[in-house]
Amino acid sequence: MNHTQSVARTSPATPVAHWLQALRGALVLMVLCGGLYPLFTVAIGAALFHVQSTGSLIERDGQMIGSALVGQPFSAPGYFHGRPSVAGYDPFAVSGSNLAPSNPTLRERASVSSSAVSAANGVAPTAIPVDLVAASGSGIDPHISPAAAEIQIDRVAAARGRPRSEVAALVAARVERPVLGVLGQPRVNVLQLNLALDALGPEAGLTP
Repeated sequence: MNHTQSVARTSPATPVAHWLQALRGALVLMVLCGGLYPLFTVAIGAALFHVQSTGSLIERDGQMIGSALVGQPFSAPGYFHGRPSVAGYDPFAVSGSNLAPSNPTLRERASVSSSAVSAANGVAPTAIPVDLVAASGSGIDPHISPAAAEIQIDRVAAARGRPRSEVAALVAARVERPVLGVLGQPRVNVLQLNLALDALGPEAGLTP
């Protein structure tokens, strides 16, 4: 082997070769991360968590009426009410309030909500849990705290003509515990609780 052949074989790759190598790597990663991996996770989700992977949709009488993950605006006295929403309960416009705690607008909004909750449920404003007067960060939180559900029991029971103990037992049965015992707080899904109320008897069909 002469000196010329040795130099030719050990000379560095041209810029074009570097670009081609980078392009091949990018294409491989694009196929893996942008195609195969998403398809794999979708398939696993559909196989193992079909309800959750499709949005935790809830049906009644063959019609889709909501999602366990999205709050709805209930205002009738015969239903439990959820958290306020600054997004209009629109899952495509999720947002919280950007108002600071010192902002007069936020304080006025909380005062109005507190007065309305107090009047509707016959409780003192100081006894109202914060989640009934303050919107969540997403604006579509479907849950309230057990305490927020408990202060509404008397109103709901009276509106439906049901024993208080029956409605209270329904609330207690719908309390979801923290995940693995440590993640999150005890909570009640408002839509599922109201559907359970409708299942009790002839009150089904009340206007939310």
